[in-house]
Formats: sequence, C-alpha cells, structure tokens
Amino acid sequence: MSDQWPNPEPNEAEEPIDTGDALYERFQLTVDRGQEPIRIDKFLSQRIERATRNKLQQAMHLEMVTVNGQPVKPNYKIKPGDQILIYSDLHPEETDVQPEEGPLDIRYEDNDLMLLYKAPGQVVHPGSGNYHGTLLNHVAYYLKKQNPQLTEDTLPRFGLVHRIDKNTSGLLVLAKTDVAMRGLAKQFFDHTVRRRYQALVWGDVEADSGTIRAHVGRHQRFRKLFEAYPEGDHGKEAITHYRVLERFRYVTLVECMLETGRTHQIRVHMKHIGHPLFNDEFYGGDRIAKGTIFPRYKQFVENCFAICPRQALHAKTLGFKHPVTQEEMGFDTELPADLQEVIDKWRQYTQSIGT
Repeated sequence: MSDQWPNPEPNEAEEPIDTGDALYERFQLTVDRGQEPIRIDKFLSQRIERATRNKLQQAMHLEMVTVNGQPVKPNYKIKPGDQILIYSDLHPEETDVQPEEGPLDIRYEDNDLMLLYKAPGQVVHPGSGNYHGTLLNHVAYYLKKQNPQLTEDTLPRFGLVHRIDKNTSGLLVLAKTDVAMRGLAKQFFDHTVRRRYQALVWGDVEADSGTIRAHVGRHQRFRKLFEAYPEGDHGKEAITHYRVLERFRYVTLVECMLETGRTHQIRVHMKHIGHPLFNDEFYGGDRIAKGTIFPRYKQFVENCFAICPRQALHAKTLGFKHPVTQEEMGFDTELPADLQEVIDKWRQYTQSIGT
C-alpha cells in the first residue's frame, strides 16, 4: 500500500497486531448485526480515515484485504458477522529512501526477492536521525541501477517486510514486487517464517533446551526499552524456543528459534530468565554478570567487550516459502568475525581453567 492507514473508528477493530520486527500490521473488523449488504470498498472507505476506494481497490487486487480468510474483489458485498482483515504498512515515512551508492552483500536474488546479509552496526532503514547510509539507501541505488526507469517516487516501497536491530547481524529478505511483498508479509503474520539466531548469553543456562513464554511490550517507564510480562497483562504474546550449543562456564552459546517476532524479543526473553545477552547495553549485558572477582578475569571480559562492541546476537538462518513459486527456501550464514572471535576466546579461556 502506498499510504499508511490509521486505525478504523473506535469499537470497530481490535488493537493492531504487533508484528514486532515486521513492517506491516493488520486490522481486524467484524461486520455488525443488521449491516446492509454493500460493496466492501465502500464500507471500508466510510470507516477508515484517508483510505480512499481507489487505495482499497489496489489493496484488494494485491489480496491484502480478506473476508473470512479469503481474498475478495472490490464488488464483494459484506454480510453481518463477516471477519475482515486489512493489511497495511507501518510508518511509510520511515521507508522513504534516497538512492545512495554503498556496499551490499546479496546472498540470493531472483525477479521476486533478495536475500541480504546485514553487517553489525548498519541501520536497516532511514528514520530517527539515520536518513543516509542505511541498507535500504544502498538497495534503492542498486535497484535503480538495474532499472533506470524506476523513479524516487516508485523506489521506497520495494518490499521491506521485516528488520533486525542495528547491532544485530544476519539475514534479511526483501520483496521486489507487490505479489512477493504480500506473500512474505502474510508468512510473517502467520509465524511460518523459520528464523534461527545464535546468541552468547551470560551465565550457565541450566536446561539444555526450553521455551520462554512471556508477553513483550514497551517498558512502562523507559520507552526505548522493552520488558517481559509473564502474566500477560501488558504487551503481546511472545514465544522463544532455545537450545544450548556450547557452554563456557560463565557464558553460554545458545540457538534461539522465534515462534513470534516481537521487537527485541530474544534480548528481552533471555534477560527475563536471568541470562542477558553478552554486551547488550540495553538489557544489562554490558557488565560482568557471572564469573570471578580476579583482575585478570575482568580484563579478559573487557577485552571481549572491545572485540564485540554490541549485543552478541546473529540472525543465522532464514526459511520461508517462495511467495511466487511456493518452493521451500532456506538460507544460512556464517557467524560474523567479531562474534566468532569472542566465542573462540571463551572456548580457550574455559579450556585453560579446566572444565
């Protein structure tokens, strides 16, 4: 969609579903009893501010409006009790980008999508003071070079359907067509995208594997932070599965599989169970959380912080169905040099002191 749709009128829709690291949301409406049968484009245009019938018709053409789980045409006549889902992009002003030449690490590309590797420290999309040098600035330049007919007016919405934090490294998928964008966005909504991360966390994680279930929402005092709410009275449902890959006495290398995709989910969930990510300054991992009081140990940890000056988190694998061919696709990437070096140092340290 080319414009953001705000919330429908009160009492007609649930709270927008929090997609966390996805850049789309969906609104759900239930048609009231006694509603006369009218065209759905007319019905929605009367209830959603700035959603013109033309924009709604475009959305229906892209199958971004469904009734009772099925895409509909603009001439569909609504009935009482119909469940309507409307897919809409979030914060379009944040995805407006100026093409800028810069490095891209493309791991896969076809006519419909691109798989990119994002280095630690790189911002994904413009916004909040980072308007230049982002991954999307470079993608816009690359696509415009491929197709000079593209204009700056048509470039911004080439299909960023999810994101990863600035200081997290790893794989990112972008759609190159409206059809691919719709197909990928729906897979993120339905939690069918397979995402596995590797993280170095403080402490010796007790269980070899487990599942963390705790709602994730903004911290009620510090709005830049997120918090786990195990009672579910705030935030959105969040589920993280984890398993231990290697133990280093005072830190543990774990693999995390996201069932949901809330903002900062792994970072918040691991802190919630007492194992904040190594060097995560937002969630308490940037100080010694486990270990000894000896100066040599303190110096060792500080050296590790200097090698990996960010949260030790890497989006290692990404799997989904190709949005056009429906082929199962899976991608894997190596650990970045900073994280690999810190893991190697912890392995050597553990061996030197004995297990």
